[in-house]
Amino acid sequence: MFAYCLFCQTQRCSRIAQLLEIKGLNRAFSPKIMQKQRVKGENKTKYVDLLPGYVFAFTEEKLVDYSVFWGIDGVIRKVGCADEWYELQGADREFAFSLMEKGGVVGGMKIVKVGDQVTLEDPLFANSQGKVTQVDYRKERARVDFVFRGNACHTWVALEDVKKKD
Repeated sequence: MFAYCLFCQTQRCSRIAQLLEIKGLNRAFSPKIMQKQRVKGENKTKYVDLLPGYVFAFTEEKLVDYSVFWGIDGVIRKVGCADEWYELQGADREFAFSLMEKGGVVGGMKIVKVGDQVTLEDPLFANSQGKVTQVDYRKERARVDFVFRGNACHTWVALEDVKKKD
């Protein structure tokens, strides 16, 4: 299977993903992540864009003409290198396939605390140089810094469980 990524108008990402599947791609989605916010003293759960403006697309056969992307309002550009046929490579490819295994939706994550070091139990961000840089226990969330397409990114992930190891 081949993985591709498109940069699109943020408010059109979900519709673009639907149109790509209608046009014959095996799977397309704009990844979402569960986050928790504190509202009136209670933690509320909501889903937000993991990478605003990005749509991941998957095909069984390598794309050679990209006509499937033409005529879709809101597609800005293909992400990647022309000499690689815009196919995702290396850690970005593994990240895309990990997201696909989750159905494009990242739920709550478990963290492990060893002394002062905090790590994610889920390997989603492992190949993307993912690192927990902050933990907000009251709001039950953690900030994860990671790299996608060579760009530093960060997101807040909802915490499901905190394990402490000695």
